[in-house]
Amino acid sequence: MKDPNIIFEKNNSSLSFPQFKLENEKQDVLKNIPDTLLRDDLDDHATYSENEVVRHFVNLGTKNFGVDSGYYPLGSCTMKYNPKLNERVSSLESFTKGHPHSHPERMQGNLAVMYHCKESLLKITGMDDLTLAPAAGAHGELTGLHIIHSYFEKKGENRPYILIPDSAHGTNPASATMAGFKCMTVKSDKDDFIDLEDLKSKVTDEVAGLMLTNPNTIGIFEHNLAEIVDICHAKDVQLYYDGANLNALLGLSRPGDTGFDVVHLNLHKTFSTPHGGGGPGSGPVGVKKHLQPFLPEDELVCQNDKYFFSDRGDSKLGKMRSFYNNYLIVLRAYCYIVSLGKEGLRQTGLMALLNANYLAALLKGKVEFATDQPTMHEFVITLSNLFKSTFGDNEHLTIMDFAKRILDYGYHAPTVSFPLIVPDCLMIEPTETESKQTLDDFAAAILTIVEEAKNKPELLKAAPINTPVKRINDVAAARKPILQYQLEEE
Repeated sequence: MKDPNIIFEKNNSSLSFPQFKLENEKQDVLKNIPDTLLRDDLDDHATYSENEVVRHFVNLGTKNFGVDSGYYPLGSCTMKYNPKLNERVSSLESFTKGHPHSHPERMQGNLAVMYHCKESLLKITGMDDLTLAPAAGAHGELTGLHIIHSYFEKKGENRPYILIPDSAHGTNPASATMAGFKCMTVKSDKDDFIDLEDLKSKVTDEVAGLMLTNPNTIGIFEHNLAEIVDICHAKDVQLYYDGANLNALLGLSRPGDTGFDVVHLNLHKTFSTPHGGGGPGSGPVGVKKHLQPFLPEDELVCQNDKYFFSDRGDSKLGKMRSFYNNYLIVLRAYCYIVSLGKEGLRQTGLMALLNANYLAALLKGKVEFATDQPTMHEFVITLSNLFKSTFGDNEHLTIMDFAKRILDYGYHAPTVSFPLIVPDCLMIEPTETESKQTLDDFAAAILTIVEEAKNKPELLKAAPINTPVKRINDVAAARKPILQYQLEEE
């Protein structure tokens, strides 16, 4: 019987063209579209040529700023260039078409990538086992803290506290709170290292762990690390390594060798996968042998050249997420590791240190540094005294004004007002992927803005001047982002 929804019409060449009457389907679709977005007719609808449409979207694309378009010296965030080879490999259909419910026998190549990436990360960090389940760095923190909680729960010990340095990343106390712990702050000493006496006074049988970033957020290596480990382990306090600054240690130092019990990694920071935009991300968590039974998910193993998941037993956390939806991020990281190799990764760490120290040398004596200690992959400068010497106690300029002016020179601003223990500061991390010329130009821009702050402060107060979008409400932009174009009401 002829389908009543299809009408066949013949033209002069006797070819038939079906025209589909999908009124029912159309109405179903229209029910989900707001009336304000529907037109009654198209009489006044403008028409555009193809080149006009292409130019419109290309021009929109150039208004975005990222590591492919400019220098992005965010301290601690490690915004390094993402090699396009990794993108090409992760776009292959054999990887992108995998279904999470597929039988392991059909996914051997995918599982092999996950397994070998896990093994590579274990060698890099010096840990005994690792899970790829966490979706991002903060999710890795949450996972690691749940592992520590499960460890003490199994031992029958109630340890409600987590120690967190005063220079810690903001996600550390947030993750500890989300995991059900109470936070206690450990102070920094006059040289910006962990205050050992303060640490000793707070390490008790009620403390489950210490969350530590190394190098710390000032950019210096904790020179008392061995003593910190001994103080904590004497009370079975677990040492948690925040992997945000691992880029500084690649091939040079392994957290597992220095006494850490739990490590979380940010693949987008150290292993050059895309960063930001809401994901997907990846925050693998590695542990020492005594914490292995408490890892989440089942264990990914290889036996007789076959890859499969093996049950960890009753102590495991269970699932931290539904599927390994961030698999392609893991794949990109593995491509990065394989393409560089052991020596290449070591060279990455060395170049990260060299670039940061070269850039710091260009600025020393001209801006004030937060510490006199030798820095590693990043450094912190403070402009507090510059503002006060220029304007007195009645400050007219803020660090945000300075940061906004940096945008006018074609660079993304460094991390602003962090760590919290340093007033009016910028945390600068050039990473290993930037050239000497870029660092020279950036240093010149910073010093130019310093002079502007002294002589033409109105330029900083009005900045940014040259960007497509001018000064915005940063708090509102973070909490209420506008992610789509909205027609203005007539």
